[in-house]
Amino acid sequence: MEHLGLGVSFLITFDQIPLGLKTKDDFLNGQVLLIDKPLEWSSFQAVNALKWAIRKKFNLKKIKIGHAGTLDPLATGLLIICTGKFTKKIPELQGQIKEYTGTFTLGATTPSYDQETEVNETFPTAHITDTHIHAATLQFVGEIEQIPPVFSALKKDGKRLYEFAREGKSVEIKSRKIEILSFEITEIRLPEVDFRVVCSKGTYIRSLAHDFGQALQSGAYLSALRRTKIGDFNVDNAVTPMDFKESLGQKD
Repeated sequence: MEHLGLGVSFLITFDQIPLGLKTKDDFLNGQVLLIDKPLEWSSFQAVNALKWAIRKKFNLKKIKIGHAGTLDPLATGLLIICTGKFTKKIPELQGQIKEYTGTFTLGATTPSYDQETEVNETFPTAHITDTHIHAATLQFVGEIEQIPPVFSALKKDGKRLYEFAREGKSVEIKSRKIEILSFEITEIRLPEVDFRVVCSKGTYIRSLAHDFGQALQSGAYLSALRRTKIGDFNVDNAVTPMDFKESLGQKD
């Protein structure tokens, strides 16, 4: 069975081939590592932790390593990290369908659309019923136009959008087409609503939270997010950066 044209070895779990048994050449020739990114870690921190662990284990001066799709620090879950020659496959992996679970908090908004910034406005929620919540998901399924959050790493005129936001400058952000294949509400305990979303590359779940609040004639922001799948890769087969280091015999 092939996966993304990358070969069957990518579907082997860590338990079947312990990372501690992998050789220097394994990492240089190419590995796909499934990492469960901890809360408050940046994707760069996770990549850096693995890079230094591999370099230290095999006394390497350098090794190519990169991730296939950023996760915000306030999100947890699946981060695919490629080493060696497999870094060339990162664009292919980034284009895969992704699955997320998480929580929206209704009745308020934040400038960043998540908990990175403080609540800037509150809204009534007394009119919102379970029926309204489930019905509101329908307008977001399929190909839709979405405006990315201003607190994002996208660039405009050579500058990151979050830099404009932190300077208090307004900037025009163009909408872009994304696709949501599935959007379901898994639990309602107002003001919190749990969800599961399957979506295309480029989808901002923070923007979905903001737009979902507007669809309910209220407000909403993203209060928890976990990436559970990328293509056929599942977070259930992932390890934490700390577990990765321990597998290579490193305790610090």
